Amino acid sequence: MPEPLFRRLALIGIGLIGSSVARIAKQRGDLAGEVVVTARTAKTLARVRELGFADRIETDAGRAVQGADGVMLCAPVGAFADIAMAIAPHLMPGAVLTDVGSTKQSAIRDIGPLVPAGVHFVPAHPVAGTEYSGPDSGFTTLFEGRWALLTPPPGTDESAVAKMEEFWRRCGSMVQRMEPGHHDRVLAVVSHLPHLIAFTICGTADDLEGETRQEVLQFAASGFRDFTRIAASDPVMWRDIFLNNREALLEMLARFVEDAQAMSRAVRWGDAGYIEDKVERGRKIRRSLIELKQA
Repeated sequence: MPEPLFRRLALIGIGLIGSSVARIAKQRGDLAGEVVVTARTAKTLARVRELGFADRIETDAGRAVQGADGVMLCAPVGAFADIAMAIAPHLMPGAVLTDVGSTKQSAIRDIGPLVPAGVHFVPAHPVAGTEYSGPDSGFTTLFEGRWALLTPPPGTDESAVAKMEEFWRRCGSMVQRMEPGHHDRVLAVVSHLPHLIAFTICGTADDLEGETRQEVLQFAASGFRDFTRIAASDPVMWRDIFLNNREALLEMLARFVEDAQAMSRAVRWGDAGYIEDKVERGRKIRRSLIELKQA
């Protein structure tokens, strides 16, 4: 078996992504010699202890990162600044500091200035997930065939970036580097806007009069059910994503609203050709996703 990439890997936060990484590390043996876990609540850490995928559990983030040559922030992106402040004085020279957040410009803004000299910061985003959260939700095949996007700022140590690329490959991911602003615009379309729409449509259904609302739930068709699956996602994580990718999300939302208004006009005036074209384009995107094995 190849040498573990990290002698000691500290995971800060242990939800779906963090607990999946920990499980893969335990199963494979070539990601980390030791996995140290810390989280915000004693309840979460007690559950991690029961699940048994951590070699060591720490209640304090500063203590968790001491002596770790790999540190991964797996908490909601809104917590990054506070975490970076807490761990910065305890980071080991030569350590690789990374994250798994869905907004990269905000991660670089909140973590970058606090990274001590000699520590290599490699922002990353494994584009994989389910609607479940917490330490019970992770599983070892989460990243297989999915993309891991790395957004290292200019001047980042090349060997540290290569190490994180290899890390995600060993987790089963396909890897690509991306400019942080471009990442945030792409993710605004493919992830953040769909979630915003799902939360909104479920809110619309929830605001209906009593009897109609009951019927919506009782006779929910597959379209509405698909929205409710997305809307079951972690509220703190998504609040932070929306607020930290505000500009790109609002831009894509404005484009969507214009397109929705155009579709509304087509329905109002009976423009069958326009409606059919939109539906066909949707089918085409679905076929492309299936061919790319991303469906």
